Amino acid sequence: MGDDANDPIDHHRTTQPVAGETMKNSAKAPGLVFVAVAVVAFVICLASFAVRQVSVGVGAAIVALLAAGAALAWLTMEGRRVRQVQGDWSRTHHDVR
Repeated sequence: MGDDANDPIDHHRTTQPVAGETMKNSAKAPGLVFVAVAVVAFVICLASFAVRQVSVGVGAAIVALLAAGAALAWLTMEGRRVRQVQGDWSRTHHDVR
């Protein structure tokens, strides 16, 4: 399949608007990595507070919040781009559906 940043939707294999989007277009990968970093940092934060290492816990909480914010921003931006590409494709291929 490969990475196709120009058209993230697999129009030939599905009629669903975003089915297979992640498999064809890996542009969401950085956002998903940020989500993983946020989860790991949050677990470290909780563990640090549990063993009374407050400074480590606060640092991990800051990292978790920043990573979660970056993930939300990235995934929102990419979702808007995909919806725009889908709308453009639908306008130019109105005879397909």
